Amino acid sequence: MALDMIVVSAAFFIAFFLRGNIETLYRFNLIPSSQVIPGFSYPLSDYLIVLFLVVPLYSLMLFINGMYRSMRVMSFLEVSWIITKSVIFVTFAFASLAYLLKLDFVSRIFFAAFIIISSGAILLEKAVIFKLMHYARRQGYNYRRLLIVGTGRRANDFVNKLKGHPEWGFQIIGAVDFDEDKIGKDFNAVKIIGTIYDIPHILHTRTVDEVIFVVPRSRLSEIQNYLYVCEIEGIKTTIAADFFDLHISHLRQTELEGIPLITFDTTPAKEWQLFVKRSADILISGLGIIVLALPLLIVAILIKITSRGPIFYLQKRISLNGRKFILFKFRSMYKGAHRKLVGLSAQNEMEGPVFKIKDDPRISPFGKFLRKFSIDELPQLINVFLGQMSLVGPRPPVYREVRRYQPWQRRRLSMRPGLTCLWQISGRNKINFDNWMKLDLEYIDNWSLWLDFKILVQTIPAVLFGTGA
Repeated sequence: MALDMIVVSAAFFIAFFLRGNIETLYRFNLIPSSQVIPGFSYPLSDYLIVLFLVVPLYSLMLFINGMYRSMRVMSFLEVSWIITKSVIFVTFAFASLAYLLKLDFVSRIFFAAFIIISSGAILLEKAVIFKLMHYARRQGYNYRRLLIVGTGRRANDFVNKLKGHPEWGFQIIGAVDFDEDKIGKDFNAVKIIGTIYDIPHILHTRTVDEVIFVVPRSRLSEIQNYLYVCEIEGIKTTIAADFFDLHISHLRQTELEGIPLITFDTTPAKEWQLFVKRSADILISGLGIIVLALPLLIVAILIKITSRGPIFYLQKRISLNGRKFILFKFRSMYKGAHRKLVGLSAQNEMEGPVFKIKDDPRISPFGKFLRKFSIDELPQLINVFLGQMSLVGPRPPVYREVRRYQPWQRRRLSMRPGLTCLWQISGRNKINFDNWMKLDLEYIDNWSLWLDFKILVQTIPAVLFGTGA
């Protein structure tokens, strides 16, 4: 924390110096006119209040976001995300304080330079620390000595994980088991040095920094006394909590007012990626609404001219985990088309709860054109902007479909619905219902920002050529 405060303070003085000497850039013709950026005449003493506000703010935000927890098993990506969150909070917090304290003299150029330099400097500092600590641990320094309790399959997997990451700096001094016959034998190149009953003796005769319990669920009741022994001795203990062999869910540990909880997520829990996804949704949908305003207006006029009825078709759809929302679409059917659905149900060409027929008499001629090129879906950019949908995700179903889902199909509701998805780029109505559901679950299980990008790129030709519409 002290080092971070020094780095942030240094960034402050560098940003102040750059702002005060920005006129020198004119000599290199990097700025076309001296009138572009106004002069700067404030002394350093006036700006010191910024330093006294921002340095504690930085420290507080980095602390709240977890920067000062042990970084031993963190990835550099996790550290970068902590810094990014902290910088965003500092920026908004200082902007609020500047408004409340009427710090009108603070130059926007100065503050922008300060934020860029300070965040870059902290990131560089952490990268250097990461490299140094990882190098030291690979050389056998700064390590923690572990005693493993358990020698089963899960314990074997745990040891393999530690061996695969020497930069974490964990040294296994041995393992203990419940069976005396295993003493002296090797377990994944780890010596079994006793039974669980020998833990007090081992703690007194060897250097142990942490005891890791990797035992079956059936043995949990037997380890309580030894957790208590470690507690009395002041030795840190950890229990591996992968008790259940679930095929889809991702386990994470949480806490509620001091009560430790084990949470199983079936959807991605990478906070920084979800943040980027939502930011992209807001930015792209907002720009789309502005850029397409005139073409959408023309479409609206043509809908009104070619058939009677409203311009938009508003329909209740199901969103994340069963939330209901109103989906916006350009109307592509004749007015009152919903009343004809019962009479046409026998002609349904799709399996499952979805209703689709090739030559649907309820669709107007202009509506067929809109549907073929997915133009009728464009008003859903509003749903994306409002957060009810995402650019990429399983298509939002109607309530009557969801009521007929099988249990495994309901998992597609565990992620925010989208404008486009794997189904959209894989043939749409050419795919039967079960395969459609499997594509959605494949998307959820393999979700990443890169997958979203690929789906968005492949959606363009699918829409332009009306594939599967």
